[in-house]
Amino acid sequence: MSEPLASSKDVCAVLVTYHPDAEFAATVSGISEQVGAIVIVDNGSAATELAMLREIAVDPAVALVLNSENLGLARALNMGIQRASALGYRWALLLDQDSRIERDMVKTLIAVHKSFPDKEHLAIIGSGFRERHRRSRKAAKFEACGEEWDEVDVVITSGSLLSLEAYPNIGPFREDFFIDCVDTEYCARARAKGYRALKTRRPLMSHSIGRPTQHRLLWMKKWTSNHSADRRYYMARNHTVMVRESGRYRLGLWALISLLSCLKACKRITLYEQSKGSKLAAVFLGWRDGIRGNMGPRKRQHSRTSTAA
Repeated sequence: MSEPLASSKDVCAVLVTYHPDAEFAATVSGISEQVGAIVIVDNGSAATELAMLREIAVDPAVALVLNSENLGLARALNMGIQRASALGYRWALLLDQDSRIERDMVKTLIAVHKSFPDKEHLAIIGSGFRERHRRSRKAAKFEACGEEWDEVDVVITSGSLLSLEAYPNIGPFREDFFIDCVDTEYCARARAKGYRALKTRRPLMSHSIGRPTQHRLLWMKKWTSNHSADRRYYMARNHTVMVRESGRYRLGLWALISLLSCLKACKRITLYEQSKGSKLAAVFLGWRDGIRGNMGPRKRQHSRTSTAA
């Protein structure tokens, strides 16, 4: 039976970094007040950035894992989780380097854990969040209501409190995905094994998905994420693989379903985003590699790939 999550000192934060900015030290300081320890896993940052990370890691509560190259978000998460488990923690708070958390994030996540009756089958508790560049009506509604959480199919990686007791049974984050859809795939696998995922209704952090911008089309206002070409590649490829492996579509219909999703992304890129040619090519290359099962890091990758969600 799962033991109760008593306090924030039972939680180890796991942060994956990739060229963190100068504000990262302040971010770590804010997180350290809420957890028992921090594990930072760096994916091949530059010398000046590594110097900053080493200075942060002077704190005995901070463990630093340095990778000489970008091994992908999934592998870095698995490395951080393994270190947190080795330190004796039963819960890991996963965070992106640019997420800004509320002062009571961990306290609120612990309260959700305490209020959920089926603790033995609880895999992950996600944090509601505000998108940094826009405010949705949905977020405002949740802030106004008194409800604590909803049971959901998927939560994003950043801000999620992961059960390290459930993790070995569910299996690690899928490293051949490299970056995108690793949270969606993990949650799907958890549900298939009888585990459950929750998400707080109240936003507990501010977070950016891409670099969103708003555009007007006739009388409508539309948002687009402006993800890089590399990210568009991983999103298309990994989504295609998930559709293929879901088992819901027969006679190759899964390939058409994934293609329609890619075309939807291409329409938004064409209408609103810059670098259209490289992004459109990346989407179709991702779809093709998903069809063929070509996994791992994108081949002949020239631009930086952020580890942000």
